[in-house]
Amino acid sequence: MKRFAAGRAILSLLTVAALLFGLMGTAFANTGTPGWQEPTKPGWKDGEAQRGWIQSKIEHMTLEEKVGQMFMPYGYGTSAGDTTYAVSNQKVLGTDTMAQAVEQYHLGGLIYFNWNYNINLPMDPAQVATLSNDLQTAAMGQRLPIPLLIATDQEMGVVVRADYPATQFPGNMALGAARDPKYAETAATITGREIRALGINMNLAPVLDVNINPDNPVIGVRSFGGDPQLVSSLGVAAVGAYQQNVIATAKHFPGHGDTATDSHVGLPLITHTREQLDTIDLVPFRAAVDAGIDAVMTAHILVPALDDSGLPATFSKPILTDLLKGEMGFRGIVITDALTMAGAKVFQTEEEMPVKAILAGVDLILMPEHLPLQYNAVLNAVKDGTIPMERIDDAVYRILRVKMKQGLFNDSFTTLEAAQAIGSPENMAQADLVADKTITLLRNDAGLLPLTANGQKVLVTGYGLTTTASLAGYLNERGLTATVYQTGTSPGASVIANAVAKAADADLIIVSTYNMRP
Repeated sequence: MKRFAAGRAILSLLTVAALLFGLMGTAFANTGTPGWQEPTKPGWKDGEAQRGWIQSKIEHMTLEEKVGQMFMPYGYGTSAGDTTYAVSNQKVLGTDTMAQAVEQYHLGGLIYFNWNYNINLPMDPAQVATLSNDLQTAAMGQRLPIPLLIATDQEMGVVVRADYPATQFPGNMALGAARDPKYAETAATITGREIRALGINMNLAPVLDVNINPDNPVIGVRSFGGDPQLVSSLGVAAVGAYQQNVIATAKHFPGHGDTATDSHVGLPLITHTREQLDTIDLVPFRAAVDAGIDAVMTAHILVPALDDSGLPATFSKPILTDLLKGEMGFRGIVITDALTMAGAKVFQTEEEMPVKAILAGVDLILMPEHLPLQYNAVLNAVKDGTIPMERIDDAVYRILRVKMKQGLFNDSFTTLEAAQAIGSPENMAQADLVADKTITLLRNDAGLLPLTANGQKVLVTGYGLTTTASLAGYLNERGLTATVYQTGTSPGASVIANAVAKAADADLIIVSTYNMRP
């Protein structure tokens, strides 16, 4: 999406650029229970045989194995056995490596990021695929083989973990500007295929928050927009497309769209009435549940109209059990947003967080800050009767059901060939097409567009090393004289002063911005 606005011969643009590539392939590992062949997509049927198979698995699981399935931590390293970051892993996982944590705690999943070296920048697809396969090998080598959920946030736009050479699509608000579900479907289809080729089988996307607050510091352009029906239409299209290849996750329930507080650093308050919630915030989530969404992520937000206890939605039984699972009929996995976020830290001790979340209706704990402490807190809470065994069994059933539905018991691995095939010319062409359809002209008051090669000197400045350089290159190819000054997302006073000085010598200034907020 590009936004053009004119001042004194200043051209301001907001651009979401399409980058490159994609395609996937898979390798199969038949690890199903003898006598039962678990159906892979698209032949999934939620029938008696499937329910019986899952119940049989649960009956053969120890309490420790069940509780382990309910945790999705993060770990440091480029490989499953990487001891380079043993000190960091000990602080978070209580083990030297991620593979050790999978084996010791019978983990249900892991989440990948860039800052912990799971996915490097630029990305090496073979490294990510090998990491995924080796983690799955650790999981499938246990007494009771159960494949891992391997997740990441590949929303596209401003939230991306698998960067180049993976195909990059415009973010949600740009797709919303195109007003056509088929572009959301195309982006989700290719994105899902490519991350599955990396061994990632769960995408923490799409964002279904209805962003009606222009000062929202955490959602913003991550949302499809401010119209509940538009968000629903594009969200459902994305869900269906993602779930052909990966588990999709609707976030952040019951709606993080109307807040001026970031739940990473504070506890937002949503003041909507129940009527407003039903006609705005909850609309896309209801649509996603009706469309068969596999997972829903909770929000660390206060919503008094749904629960006046003073607890965030992540710890609210009225919101998660009564509304989401009861009234809305959601049958998939309820996963928390990260427990490392400030909005989740409302209890006196860390041990309380996962216990209270599970009692509220959470099935999967994302990013515990100290896995051993919080894992043992849940074990002890079950043993002393605080958490009923029925709540644990229900959560594990939901987790295994989604893993089975996505075909992971028969297909949890990838191949290096599949991983290295991402970034195909065909996928790049599709990304270009979608990006072209999302470009939106908001204002052209001074009539600066279309640009003409009339000898003007152009300064391309703002966010994005690649973005600014590429844009300047395109302009130079078309006969303009363009120079670049890249500022990053948070320029300091000296950088701003340099940009102003360079602008004084230019006839036209093009500014690339990272987000829509000033």
